This record gives sequence, structure tokens and C-alpha cells, in this order.
Amino acid sequence: MHPRHRRVWMAGTSPAMTSKGSCGEGRRLGASVMYPTNLRISVTRYAGGPSLAVGRCGSRSTTIPPSIADDVAAIARIDAVARILEVVCRTTGMGFAAVARVTEDRWVACAVRDEIDFGLKPGGELAVKTTICDEIRDSGRAVVIDHVAEDSAFHGHHTPAQYGFQSYISAPIMLRGQFFGTLCAIDPNPARLTDTKALAMFELFAELIAAHLDAEQRVAQSEAALLDQREAAELREQFIAVLGHDLRNPLASIDAAGRLMKKTPLNDRAVALVDMMHQSVGRMAGLIDNVLDLARGRLGGGFVAERRAEPELARALEQVVTELRMGHPERRIDADIRFDRVVNADGRRLAQLLSNLIANALAHGSDSAPVKVRGVVTGDVLELSVANAGEPIPEAARERLFQPFSRAIVRPKQQGLGLGLWIAAEIAKAHDGAIEVTSDAKETRFTLRMPLAAAPAPAVAIPAE
Repeated sequence: MHPRHRRVWMAGTSPAMTSKGSCGEGRRLGASVMYPTNLRISVTRYAGGPSLAVGRCGSRSTTIPPSIADDVAAIARIDAVARILEVVCRTTGMGFAAVARVTEDRWVACAVRDEIDFGLKPGGELAVKTTICDEIRDSGRAVVIDHVAEDSAFHGHHTPAQYGFQSYISAPIMLRGQFFGTLCAIDPNPARLTDTKALAMFELFAELIAAHLDAEQRVAQSEAALLDQREAAELREQFIAVLGHDLRNPLASIDAAGRLMKKTPLNDRAVALVDMMHQSVGRMAGLIDNVLDLARGRLGGGFVAERRAEPELARALEQVVTELRMGHPERRIDADIRFDRVVNADGRRLAQLLSNLIANALAHGSDSAPVKVRGVVTGDVLELSVANAGEPIPEAARERLFQPFSRAIVRPKQQGLGLGLWIAAEIAKAHDGAIEVTSDAKETRFTLRMPLAAAPAPAVAIPAE
């Protein structure tokens, strides 16, 4: 302990050596005393010089609001604060230093270094109107006092008289442009502060504390936002998964009922209605499959491709084209799928990918121009492309093409969930490939490129029609 930072020793029963509160209460101080927190500090003097004494009548027993308690905890989490307070005391020779949270009606100690038994602990309070920090909050400017008794502005100030200090320095801590509190220090003896670099040091440390607080707040906000997003996403996807499974049973019942009805004698209008019902069932089944793929992909960690030798892959992809031709007899779909070797892939998933790309082309392409499908192996890469004429895709919209539920943004007037392209892109990723898109006034083309694995046997080529 610094030689002049002595504890308060009481050797007799002189009135000058008892603590006095405004209510008249006094008590004798024995040996070495660490004062309890939340005490009003008053000055006493004796022949040896100034000392600090305390009175319980000024204590505050109110509960700290949660927001301020959080600020106290935030300061406590900054490891550098303890070192800052130590440096402050050692550099200035002052015996008490603190980081305080100061509001319009509260002064709360967040961190304390006490070498003079001032008595405050982290969380301890002083009446804010009895502090100079309250004036700093109003002015936003630091205060430096070398010697209260010789300072023209503060020699008659109530705060030094009440708390018994002769030297004082305090710098505001500004957090995101708002006053947070102060970094301050006091001592019962004078100190050389104004003609040194003490103020610059305090202001630098105050900025450092504010920077730490700002960084912690930003991290906390980011973590809270991320947690909210994760919880919302999990809830949504769990709901989607349950919904998808629950929809399958009634849809299967409708499909079975339609098939039974077609086996009974029906007039032409009834047959047309049953066919329409089957088409609606097929469309709903496709939507449910897409929804379940989304749920499995998100909740299960992504798509998994069961790659194996697929000697009939070209024929399977042609079957997809045939089915879509039957479903859209008014549209023309040209296909040229030729693979000169066996492809290691998940044939069912690649068929789904091609179906989604063609469905997208039929939905957004020009009715007067054909949809063109091409499949070929070039070197060690399989290429599968779908092209259509029509309006080009805006550049800004391309960034969201392969995101789920993006259709309302990319094509506001189109119906559907906007999952087809996302599922296609996920299937491509599962095959270590990617889908590229080009779009201009002439055509829009989606192209899958995926690397091939070695395969032992030649494949069957499907000639173009």
C-alpha cells in the first residue's frame, strides 16, 4: 500500500474520530475497517491530516434495475478493467479508482480498486446528486482536480466536502454516442494531475472500455438474433415435416377413390372430372414431395446421393421428359440425351432434378417456343441442361433463384412454394456438382455439371427424337 494510503485508525473517543451521519448516529471505528457498501461518506479531520469516515444514514437499500445490473456484469466480464484500475492508481498515486455506471438517478460502481478503505464494492451505490459524475453526465467533459482546497471551481463544492477527498479525476465513457458512465479516481490527499498526461490516459482508457462494451453488445445481439433465427427455422421446418406427412394419408385416400371410380361406368363429364382430380392429386403429391425434401434437407443435414452405376440413366431421364410431355400436351419439349458411358449417380435424384428444371422452364418460358433438354458426357463431366425462351431473369433475382421460398421475390405472380430449383441445386451438390444459370433476351438455360466416377461398362445411348 502506498505510504499515504493508510487505513483509518481510531485511537481515542474524540468526536473528530467518530463517524457521523446526518441523523446524529455515530460509532467508534476500531483498528482497520473495511466499510460496508452503500454508505454515505463524510469527512473528518485530525492532527495527522485528512481521513475518510462513514455514516449509515446515507446508505441506499434500493434494488439495482436489471439493465444496470447487466451493465455491471458486462464490465466485470472485461478482463482488462482490473488492470486499467491498477495502472490508474499506480500512475497517479491515487488510492481509489472505479468504473461507474451513471444515469439520471443512479450512480453504481461496476469495478473498483480500493486502497484507502473507501468502502464501495462492485454493485455499491452513491446518491447520484452527491457526485461530480452527475455533472460530467450533463456536460460530457472530464474533470480534473489537483487540490480541492486550492481549486477555484471546487474548493466550496459539496462533493469533496461530503466524501473527504482532495484530488479527483474523472473521464466520461461514451458508448455509441451515449453517456454510459465514468472512469474516475479520488484520494484524500492532493495529487499532481493537470500538468501530467493523466487526463489523456484516462480518456484513452475510457475509450478502451467503451470499445470492449460495444464489442460485447454486438456479439450478444448477433448471438441473440442467430438464436431467434435458428429457433424460428427449426419450428418452421418441423411444422413443414409434420404437415407433409399428415397430408400424404388423405391424398392417398383421394387417389384410391378416384381409381375405384374409374372402374365403374361413368358418363363423359364424370370421367373428365375424375381425370382432373387425378391431375390435382399428382400436383399435390409433387408439392408434398418437395416440402418433405426441404424438411429432410434442412433437418437431416442436407441431401444424400446414393451413387451407383446407372447404365439406364439416359432412359430414365427420357422417361421424365415423356411424362412431362403427357402432362403438358400443348407444349413442345425437345430432348437429346446421349451418355457414352455408365454414370455413377443417384438415378432417382437426377430424374427429380431434371423434372424440376423442365417444370420451371414450362412455368416461366414462352408458350410459343420449345423447351430444349440436352444431356451429354464431355470428358469427365456430365452436363444436363434445360433451356427455354422468354423474358430473361433479372440479375438481382438470380442470387435468390436457388433459395427456398424465393418465388414470391423472383416471380411474384407465379404460384407454388419456390422449392423446385432449391431441391435441384441440393441434388447437384450431393453429386459434387453445381447448377449454372445464364439468361438473356434469347434464352434462359440451367446447366448441371457434375464430375463422373469411374464406371466399368458402356451405357445405352438414347437417340434424339
